[in-house]
Amino acid sequence: MSQSPTRNEPTETEHRGLPMVLPEAGELHEGWLARIMRILFGWKAAATRADFEMVLTAEQPESGFSPAEAAMLKNILGLRDRRIESVMVPRADIVAVHQDVTIGELAMVFAGAGHSRLVVYNDTLDDPTGMVHIRDLVSFMVARAAIDPAALSVREQPPPADIDLANVDLSMPLTAAKIVREILYAPPSMPALDLLAKMQATRIHLALVIDEYGGSDGLVSIEDLVELIVGDIADEHDEAELPAVTRQSDGSFLATGRASLDDVRNVIGDEFDVGEAAQEVDTLGGYLVMRAGHVPVRGELVPGPALFEAEVLDADPRRVKRVKIYRSKDRRPGAGRELPTLVRPPASRPTPRDEPARSNSNTQPSP
Repeated sequence: MSQSPTRNEPTETEHRGLPMVLPEAGELHEGWLARIMRILFGWKAAATRADFEMVLTAEQPESGFSPAEAAMLKNILGLRDRRIESVMVPRADIVAVHQDVTIGELAMVFAGAGHSRLVVYNDTLDDPTGMVHIRDLVSFMVARAAIDPAALSVREQPPPADIDLANVDLSMPLTAAKIVREILYAPPSMPALDLLAKMQATRIHLALVIDEYGGSDGLVSIEDLVELIVGDIADEHDEAELPAVTRQSDGSFLATGRASLDDVRNVIGDEFDVGEAAQEVDTLGGYLVMRAGHVPVRGELVPGPALFEAEVLDADPRRVKRVKIYRSKDRRPGAGRELPTLVRPPASRPTPRDEPARSNSNTQPSP
């Protein structure tokens, strides 16, 4: 019968001259990040988050990570501080349908929206009832369009795919089709990592962001959360987006109202500093609304930070769409641009016809 070694008997580890370290209680409940680092890179469970962040900030050859790997790992570490309000689609951009929309109208909305999921509401967007998936719509239409095999014998020319879309009642309301699914609800302050875990657990990949009054504030999909880690994801239906801020040949800048203040400052320079306003708004359009005290209309000039001015090129009653930004001095005659030199004719060359015109310009002709 074998006996377990007592404290006085050397263990195999001690025979090799290595100290025997027993796992602490905290190591038994190490986080997922520590486990990944231990398995992949041989890091000890005691390695801290600060140590890992320090390695990622080092030069790439020294850290052992490629630039793409380092960027992705930094994004993972940053998920803890990201809130879904920073990644949500704002309410004005949500594509939603009424629960009584017909099947035909719903198909048209899907065709124009370019999304696979749409929010369904009852009265307004503040009264959501769920979401509808395009796959459920296609499955419903195919099931209704299927032809009974017994009816094929009486047809003179059976359809090649054994379906007949004429059998689909496109005037049927969405509520009668019973293809509306549940949707998640989350507050704006919810951490992005928590919402991602909730989407994985519930298998519901769309969430409405609800404000403190219960109204719909925005929309977040699982793609929005995954993009926080891997970067922008563009599929076959995504159109190439133009830069939010572009420099023009005359020194001005064209920007969209949705451009973030950080992007505007990165393109224009540190002179475009909005100060404490950055704590209140995130976009250029929001900043201009705050400065003007109302939603600016097309052609309106709004003063910006320092010597900058913004001319609204396109807007609607709800938001600013396109803006032209320039330094104020560029609009004043004689400042920031050179005026053409005026060439005056010599004094000895005026014609006799010009002399009376100059002398009588401010007098009434004699009777």
